[in-house]
Amino acid sequence: MPNVRIIAAGKAAPAMAAAAARCLGSRIRAGLVIGAAPAPCPHGFESIVGGHPLPTAASEEAGRCALALAGSLAADERLLVLLSGGASALMAVPARGVTLDDKRATTERLLRAGADIHALNTVRKHLSAIKGGWLAAHTRGACRALAISDVVGDDLSVIASGPTVGDASRFQDALDVLERFGGAAAYPPAVVGRLRNGARSSAGAAPETPKPDDPRLARTTTTVIGSRLDAMTGAAGEAASLGYHLLRVDDAVIGDARTAAVSHLRAVLARAAGVGRPACIISSGETTVHVTGGGKGGRNQEFALAAAEGLARLGAAVVMASVGTDGIDGPTDAAGAVADSTTLERARAAGLSPDRHLSDNNAYAFFDALGDLIHTGPTGTNVGDLQIILLA
Repeated sequence: MPNVRIIAAGKAAPAMAAAAARCLGSRIRAGLVIGAAPAPCPHGFESIVGGHPLPTAASEEAGRCALALAGSLAADERLLVLLSGGASALMAVPARGVTLDDKRATTERLLRAGADIHALNTVRKHLSAIKGGWLAAHTRGACRALAISDVVGDDLSVIASGPTVGDASRFQDALDVLERFGGAAAYPPAVVGRLRNGARSSAGAAPETPKPDDPRLARTTTTVIGSRLDAMTGAAGEAASLGYHLLRVDDAVIGDARTAAVSHLRAVLARAAGVGRPACIISSGETTVHVTGGGKGGRNQEFALAAAEGLARLGAAVVMASVGTDGIDGPTDAAGAVADSTTLERARAAGLSPDRHLSDNNAYAFFDALGDLIHTGPTGTNVGDLQIILLA
């Protein structure tokens, strides 16, 4: 059996590396774990804690170590890449002519403008020397990647920005993303310059990302081994054990968090009309937030706050939770929040304005004052967001 070198990157990296070490044992010749927080790693593995949601100098160090490990692979060895949510930020190598600060500023601007993961990663891949297939292109041996997906639809080229997958997007697509989210003038000149140079030329100073038919990727395969549907299955099993009648909504919850909260609540409650009580409605996905205020929060907290008015109108015993399965919602220490049919009444009694907090993107302060934030701490995985509605 061939020897193996392992790169594990993402919020589930320590656990995935440990599982691989148990399975492969003495066949492992080298290992690198790139995680979001300090955690025990298998003996002999190097460990680096990168930055998230924005890359840091440690992220760049991690990315360069990953490229070096991939490049050291002998032709008769195998590279095992273990990917999970967060790897795009935790493992970052800026492309030529672009600095880490340029990438950080671009990522932050896109996030605040409400760009979804597909748009965000289209840009990231064209500013990177490791994303968009570049990691696998550095190897001489065969590469096998296993991914835990935090991306709706499980697009292999989007999960962790596809370091082992050929990229069908082009420089012009990345430029189009910038135009949709603020215009080129809102982004660092070096970023815009690289994308424009790449769009004008197929090689040279700004070569395109490896494409799906690139011969350098011929010995690389990538497989999804976990996704949001697994989280829903786990939640459904727990709810059933507690005696709830189930309604599982597999259609992904996507789009702007405020808009999605209102439309999703209306749609699923209509579908639940014929479900026995007590009922549990389970859904999942990943929304976005267009940040225009100066407050603090995340997409799950904003989703819950936007749903509060609809919950109040029901006049019945109903409670909803929206949480990130990684235990981290935006730049906060909360995983999400709980809202129910009494949220607005309790808020107004406490002198809180739901509308003002929502317009200021300040859902964290709102739910913190009510004691309705959900704190789990980092969960060690990431398969997107989960919404649970309970009806008495």
